[in-house]
Amino acid sequence: MRKFFVAVLMTVSSVALAQTFETKYERPVHDVMQDVARRFGVKFKFDKNVDTVGKRLPYADFRVRPYSIEMTLDNICKHFDWNWWKQSGNLYKIKLYEYPRRHEQEGKMMLDYLSSLYHNKAEWEARRDSLRREVRQRLELDAFLDSCVLTKDKKGNSQRPVVLSKLRKHDGYTTQNICIELTPGQHLFGTIYASTMKGKHALIVCPDGHWPMRYRKDEQQRLGTLARMGAVCVDFDLYGWGESEKEVGADAHHSSRAHVYQAACGYILLDYMLKNRKDIDTTRVGVMGGSGGGTHTVMLSLLDERVTASAPVVHLASHFDGGCPCESGKPVQLAAGGTCEPELAAVVAPKPMLIVSDGGDWTSSVPTLEFPYLQRIYSFYDAKDKVRNVHLPNERHDFNKNKRQAVYDFFIDVFRLDRSMLDESKIDIEPDEALKSLYK
Repeated sequence: MRKFFVAVLMTVSSVALAQTFETKYERPVHDVMQDVARRFGVKFKFDKNVDTVGKRLPYADFRVRPYSIEMTLDNICKHFDWNWWKQSGNLYKIKLYEYPRRHEQEGKMMLDYLSSLYHNKAEWEARRDSLRREVRQRLELDAFLDSCVLTKDKKGNSQRPVVLSKLRKHDGYTTQNICIELTPGQHLFGTIYASTMKGKHALIVCPDGHWPMRYRKDEQQRLGTLARMGAVCVDFDLYGWGESEKEVGADAHHSSRAHVYQAACGYILLDYMLKNRKDIDTTRVGVMGGSGGGTHTVMLSLLDERVTASAPVVHLASHFDGGCPCESGKPVQLAAGGTCEPELAAVVAPKPMLIVSDGGDWTSSVPTLEFPYLQRIYSFYDAKDKVRNVHLPNERHDFNKNKRQAVYDFFIDVFRLDRSMLDESKIDIEPDEALKSLYK
């Protein structure tokens, strides 16, 4: 035993002697993390992309803050371009730095900063106008639209090449696939769910999220049910997903082009539906999508002032801009000196907006952080009642029945849809192939 303590003492002494100003008090980062774990009684889980082998940390022990594990981790991780995330209990995950993701307290600091920029309606609207202009510029939307294919109709008017499938009739609604050539050889692929009621109908554009394809059951249930209640809904493939994958490949989705392409899909679909269908009430134009579809719900609501109601679902957070290049590939969050999703969403004020959040993802902060911020913006218009939050603390990141019900209730109220037609069991779940236009 005595020999063991002597050996340990000699090892510690040799380390101490090796650490001097000239050597930058350098230590292997793996050893430092072990010491930090023991000191604070925590555990670390390293992401597969984080490699500690051979890495040494200068001024290692000086980075430790004995009063704060999180400040200590900040000092260590930032040297290697890593970040830390608290998991359950005493477990911390170490990951590579992610530009669209921040800690919740950073989200609060951002909202506090943004709130200091405007104190009344006039100041907010000056900021709003700058956001609209700069987001559009950073997204490079107009350059993309200029590159799109146009043809001439019989009267010589420019139009987009559109192919519509035959109508398929269901109980209280129809479905019809739509294909629009955007750039040469690349198409927008979607499906229109339309009410069979007589008269003018609300239009709801429905960007999709990163769940398995837009053909899935819950999306057909949601759009079909809204159509039965008196709306016309239209969704579309993500860039590089579904039929789009056949044209550009799956890797294309993880590119900045996906960001502008998906934003343009919503913009062009909305424009086409308003200009070419006689059954649309132009005073009732909504956008609604979940997760990544929530990102593009916010984007389309900002880009097109014809939108009269917005419903981003399991998306909105001040500390997360979306984890995919299709949501943040173009640096729109740098617009107007720096912004975040709640401020971009607020551009639609004072028009009705629903935010659906849950306790199992990044939207868990909405009731205490993002929603109060939005209420303040809406209060500039004496319209706090126009922004709503349905928070489901025991649920996770999905578009399940309770989240769909929140959307139904919202659009029944703001678009005067027929609640008596709300019955998801009446929706025909069509096979994937029936919802495709070109690549079956």
